[in-house]
Formats: sequence, C-alpha cells, structure tokens
Amino acid sequence: MRLRLIALLSCLALAGIAAAQSVPAGGKPMVGGDGAIPVRATRLPASASQGAMVIGNTQPAAIVEYAGRTLRVTPYGSFVFGIGRDASGDVLVRIRQPATDWIEHRIVVTPRDWPIERINGVPPATVNPPKAIAERIEREQARVVAARERDDERTGFAQHFTWPVEGRISGRFGNQRVYNGTPKAAHSGMDIAVPKGTPVKAPADGVVTFADPDLYLTGGTVVLDHGHGISSNFLHLSRIDVKVGDAVKQGDVIAAVGATGRATGPHLHWGMNWFDTRIDPLLVLERK
Repeated sequence: MRLRLIALLSCLALAGIAAAQSVPAGGKPMVGGDGAIPVRATRLPASASQGAMVIGNTQPAAIVEYAGRTLRVTPYGSFVFGIGRDASGDVLVRIRQPATDWIEHRIVVTPRDWPIERINGVPPATVNPPKAIAERIEREQARVVAARERDDERTGFAQHFTWPVEGRISGRFGNQRVYNGTPKAAHSGMDIAVPKGTPVKAPADGVVTFADPDLYLTGGTVVLDHGHGISSNFLHLSRIDVKVGDAVKQGDVIAAVGATGRATGPHLHWGMNWFDTRIDPLLVLERK
C-alpha cells in the first residue's frame, strides 16, 4: 500500500511539472501551482552575417526588443529580425521573460565584401530622371515602403524558402551599383536571369500587400508578406497573377518574369525585407 501511494504521488508531481512547462494551442503558457511561468532558455546565434535573417526562440510570453522595435513572438516562442547590409560590431537583443529581468543577448555581425557592379545600356531617364519623374518615383516608392510595414502573426517566414525561379544569379544583394557610369545605391536584392514569361512562384506562404504592373523604376511589382515584418518583393514583372489581399502558399504562381522598369533584359529581381531593413534572399535560402 505504501509503495502504491508513493508511486501515485510521484505521478501527480510529474504531471504538475509537465503542466507548468507546456504551451496550449491558444499560445498562452500554462502556469504551475504557484502561478509562476517557467523560464525557457533563449536560443540565438553567436554571430550572423550582414544581410541575414535571424530566427530566435524564447519563452512565448517574453517581451523581445531589437533595433527600437518590440518583436512579435509566436505561440511557440519564435521571433525574427533582420541585420542590415551596413551593420557592424555587435547587435543587441533584449529579452524579458515573466520570471526574469531584462537579459541582453549580443550577436557578432560578420562583415562581407561588397564588389562593384557596372551596368550599362540602362535608359538614361531611369538613371537621372527629370523632376516630374523623380516625384513620381518618390510617390511610388512610398507606397511600397508602407506595404513593408505590415506586422501580422503569419509564420511563413519560418518555412524553408524555395527559389521563386531557377536560373543564373546575375546580380547579388548588397553590391554597389553603377548605372551608365553613375554610382547609385547598393543592390537591394538578388537578380536571377531567366526568359521572359517564366512563372514566378511564392518562395514561402504569405499574403499579397502590394501589386502594381507599372512602377517607373521597378515595372511590374509585387510585395508578399510572410509575417512578423518579413516580406519579399518581385520586380520587373511582365505579368501579375495576384491582387492585394490574396493569401498564397509556397509554390503558387504569382507572376511572370519580364524586363519592365529599369532593366536591360528579362530577369527576376527578388528582394527581401524585415520592415525597412533589407536582407539577402540568398542567405535566407541557405538557412539551415
């Protein structure tokens, strides 16, 4: 009888521990008998490259801060942020779990070399546009920037991304660009050279937040939001097959490759952002 009682008490104790450490489907951590939410070890890389997308994990009820933003945390404790092209030294992530004070996590930023890409034969009006065109470009880009500010609970960012098209990389993220001899901003994405009309597929689940067939610089343009501030943009499209508000799954055809806007030939420009921070799609594809 005594052995049975001891066994029963042990089972009840183990059940109490399991309940205190579990996270139900609704996303709110269950608490133990004393009302305390258990501490969970935070997982973050010790280092990350310039242009990287970083996914961390912590207690789902934690508050996570990075680069002046409070990050959304999934019911499973995942969160995401981007490291800019020109970041250097260490970046700081601050996390406060319900049972802890603020804890600072430092990530060493690994520098990269940024070669110069010289592109000739671009229409001169797209390199040094007149005042009226410059104002149009500014208005159009403001609309794209606004679309990138979306922050919802979608978790497409956590999927293993796939190539939207398969082809030769003709332009790399971050490289300094010189158009017709005029230095311009660094390249904001990855160019993939493929024939006009090649179907463009969603690299991960998301919702369409911007779609316009005729922007001056980028031509046919689509922005696909993957959640938590991570978005993809596809430029120079010859055809757009989606509209704003459409939810798409990884692999769905969303557009076709073209050479619209400031382009010298058919290719897909695939850019990625964490809000206003540009990140490298190639690093996202290579994420383990």
